[in-house]
Amino acid sequence: MKKFYVCPEEALLFFVSFVGLLFLLAGCQKTSYPVDYEQLSAEERLVIRFSHVVGEDTPKGLAARKFAKLMKERSNGYIEVQIFPNSILYKDGEEMEALSNNDIQMIAPATSKVTSTVPEWSVVDLPFAFDSYEEVHAYMQGKVGRQLIGKFEKQGLVMLGMWDNGFKQLTNREYPINMPADIKGLNMRIMPSDILEQQFELFGASAMKLDFNNVFQSLDNGLIDAQENTLSNIVSKSLHLKQGYMTVSNHGYLGYVLLMNKEFWDGLPENVQFLIQDTLSEVSEWQREIAHQLNEKDLSELEKCDCIQIHNLSEDERQQWEEAFSPVYDFYRGRFGAKYINSLPKIKGGNKE
Repeated sequence: MKKFYVCPEEALLFFVSFVGLLFLLAGCQKTSYPVDYEQLSAEERLVIRFSHVVGEDTPKGLAARKFAKLMKERSNGYIEVQIFPNSILYKDGEEMEALSNNDIQMIAPATSKVTSTVPEWSVVDLPFAFDSYEEVHAYMQGKVGRQLIGKFEKQGLVMLGMWDNGFKQLTNREYPINMPADIKGLNMRIMPSDILEQQFELFGASAMKLDFNNVFQSLDNGLIDAQENTLSNIVSKSLHLKQGYMTVSNHGYLGYVLLMNKEFWDGLPENVQFLIQDTLSEVSEWQREIAHQLNEKDLSELEKCDCIQIHNLSEDERQQWEEAFSPVYDFYRGRFGAKYINSLPKIKGGNKE
């Protein structure tokens, strides 16, 4: 067999050339492969615990699940948003403290429920303050709305957005509510808000602050006679099955404030903050459309079920209701001045800054 002899100098030249070729080829390859964080342990992933008190098939529940899904996909599994619906972790009155302690990192309480933390937010609870969702969001994007949003930072919180639920209706088991005077004598469940308390006690009702997940049982055992809520909340919790009458009044807006623990938020890398904000912006647009559609569907179902008597306020009746509730506006002015009220769309010169 013929033998080949390679001198050391040639061998060294060959080796250097080969290594150089490898580096050249490596430089031509794209290295932007996504990292699969699914293989990371729970301790290595970024976990955001998101607690809320309503069902998974409500506008808030659906949006929370969509947000979690998109965050997982867009971070390739690195960011895990854990959703805890139906007060699994914390009840209405417990969520805010848990968020402040960073036991959870994100909540979406109803606008009424943040008034215990930032009382000025009760302007959103004023009866007939808004006629449409567009008015609500325009108000929040204006000067005084931005001031309201900024007040959360002093409480160690960051507001990342706002989701719609709907406009509230009145239900009760005793008789039709056609005029404000018909509220007299009813035990009315409300969310924790001084404005809502004033709204009903003005006409002789007993306003009772109860957690949302206790409403059905309280209607069932007779602790309360009536309540106010959005159509999707009424149907999702089957509250109409314990009520004989519903007044479609659209007398108040109910939305959700997306809050995150500020210390946790400030500790996130900028790219993660951007991803959260960008994703929430997309989810919020989707959520608002779903909320409006769901409330319309639920109203249609209630009209067809023959299970509750429904009265729709006429324009004349609505005007009478608005005038009757004017003392509630005086109550708010007495506590916080006229600034927030004067920027409401219904007030002359509203939204002019």
